[in-house]
This record gives sequence, structure tokens and C-alpha cells, in this order.
Amino acid sequence: MGSHYNGSTEEVRALDAYIKLVRAVDSINSKIRLFLSKSKLSESQFLILDALYHLEDLAQKDLAKKSLKSGGNITMVVDNLEKKGLIKRKRGESDRRIFYVHLTKTGEKLIRNVLPDFVNMLGKEMKSLNAVEQKELQRLCKKLGVKS
Repeated sequence: MGSHYNGSTEEVRALDAYIKLVRAVDSINSKIRLFLSKSKLSESQFLILDALYHLEDLAQKDLAKKSLKSGGNITMVVDNLEKKGLIKRKRGESDRRIFYVHLTKTGEKLIRNVLPDFVNMLGKEMKSLNAVEQKELQRLCKKLGVKS
């Protein structure tokens, strides 16, 4: 379904592409949220656990950059993960203003259990695109993301 916007060809094409992109992302995200809810995790919490699992201890500000969250939002997500016993914060030794975040044994166990099933579910969602199309999608998304 195309847009009924009455603009230039370039504007209509851009709007139509945007609408299709948002709908695709919303469709996949709704399945991701449902999947993660079974582990009592939000998308943001999963992203933080995943980053810590792969990158180990990170400063809270670096976690915000990795997960594309604001400082205030990352604080809330980290607070909630800490309450669940999945992560711990520790003050930096050389700079006491910096908090480093790391997985607890419980958090590591959870992400180790959830990640394979998450990747499997995501793989099934992406099967509507063949390998070449998936690579092209990666390239195009990177191009769009880098441009802004």
C-alpha cells in the first residue's frame, strides 16, 4: 500500500520506503518482545546483557552508546537489571565518577541460555530474505545509519 501524499516523486518514494521500513521493524520487534518476555527481559535489558556478554565490563556511558540509549534511560535499565541480580556496578578505580557494569554469574547464565534461542528465532524471521538479500539489507541499513 503506497502513500497518498501529494509530493514530488522523490518525496513519495522516500515516504513509501520509510513506511515499509518501519512496518518491517515493528513486525520483527513485536516478535522479539514476545520472545524476550518469556525470560522477563525487555529489549533494552537484552541488549545490555548481550553487550556485556560479548564485550565484558563496560562503562555505563559506553553501554548507552552501544545500545543507542540516553544516559537517563540506560540508568533505569541498569538499575532494573541490578535489582534482578543480573549485573553489578563498580566504581572506576582511577576515576570514581565512572561506573563499570559487568554480568553476574546469574546474568551470564541467563544470556547464555537466551541468546541461542533468540538467534534461532531471528534467523527464522529473516528467512524471507535469502543470504544475498540479507547482506544487501545490512549494507543498506549501514548506509542509512552512517549518513545521519
